[in-house]
Amino acid sequence: MTVWLSRLTLDPRSRAARGDLLGGGSAISLHRRVMSLFPDIEANDARARFGVLFRVEDTPRGCALFVQSTHEPDPARLPDGYGALLSRPLDPLLDALKPGRRIRYRCVANAVRRPGATTREVYELKPVVPLGGRAADEWWRRQATAAGLEPESVLSQPLDAVRGPRGTQGAAAKQRMRHDRTRFDGVATIVDADLLRERIVAGVGRAKSYGCGLLTVAPAGGAA
Repeated sequence: MTVWLSRLTLDPRSRAARGDLLGGGSAISLHRRVMSLFPDIEANDARARFGVLFRVEDTPRGCALFVQSTHEPDPARLPDGYGALLSRPLDPLLDALKPGRRIRYRCVANAVRRPGATTREVYELKPVVPLGGRAADEWWRRQATAAGLEPESVLSQPLDAVRGPRGTQGAAAKQRMRHDRTRFDGVATIVDADLLRERIVAGVGRAKSYGCGLLTVAPAGGAA
């Protein structure tokens, strides 16, 4: 199985690109745009079928989507003028991961906790509680450890939450969703390379359909 990492640099002149980023239903639109790069299939979760993870970043070349997948995305499926797509196999990097090596990492994740029913009742908490500050950093350290990493440093930055309707039709169009996001950057040492490869492919945490969970790594001397 080949894993692909793609960068889609959006053209700011494209109305479709601006709509996907800024429109009222941008969370849904962006998810659908990313999935449009892959074949149409009869599946309940095509995202998981093609191993699709993505995140949005501001780069020196403009706004870009970083997309990871187990199927090579097809740029011909984008609207004319939407942007430039560059894909490369990630397998050489995954194969080079070895215990003891230091890497830089980046991950935009939905750092949350789910308190039990009794705790929710006593403290009047919601079923899902977003984490910030030290609590978010501790959450990330647990995730990193579970991914076969020993974090040396953690730099966290809260990002705007993903908000919007849960769907475009029926009852889902009337329901609102919110996924809080935090970007984690830092340096770590690989403890278990197999675990790390598994977590890179599977993603970290929840809200993977809405730009969370993509974990990218690079040698500690380079950019993540």
